[in-house]
Amino acid sequence: MGGLMQYSHEPMIKGSLVKEYLLVANMGADVAQQVKKETAGILDTFSGTAAAGWPHHLVLASFLAKEEMEDIILRWMHKVISSKTAFAVALNNYGGAPDAGTIHLRVQDHAPFAQLARELKVIDELVQSNGLPRARLVSHPCLTVAGGFSEPGYETALRACAAGEFHSEFEVKELVLLKRMHEFDECKQVNVFRLQP
Repeated sequence: MGGLMQYSHEPMIKGSLVKEYLLVANMGADVAQQVKKETAGILDTFSGTAAAGWPHHLVLASFLAKEEMEDIILRWMHKVISSKTAFAVALNNYGGAPDAGTIHLRVQDHAPFAQLARELKVIDELVQSNGLPRARLVSHPCLTVAGGFSEPGYETALRACAAGEFHSEFEVKELVLLKRMHEFDECKQVNVFRLQP
């Protein structure tokens, strides 16, 4: 409980209110339901913390920015994203991140995300030029479905998941910019960027 207290105040840098921004790709309701079912199955079998309660989306970028920077961020993002074409994403089987103790669904083709990450470097340059930490631009996204395992529990759960199969596809037709005060805060939608058909 004490760890949450550090987030009870609004973060400020040189008198400016700072928010965390997340650029995400949402999946359709059908795929989200499949993922929710997979998550529940993992948690029924193993003791971990669900991604239930976490929104089921792929995080493509995350960064801190002062609120007064929001308009220019939106303009740059629109410039980069508006020329992009909608693309299909296949989620294919399981992987894991031992350092984080999480299990995820793998994204099969990273090419559209790697291209977007390269073009969004302008956002990284913008936030750094304003005295903020580097933006996290994700060229190889994955979808976390469970975490919080103990050391031996994680290895057992990952082996069991890797022995199973999961495959699902969805089309990314838009990217959504969200913002929140901190990692425990609820995200609020800032903007939706439509992709070309």
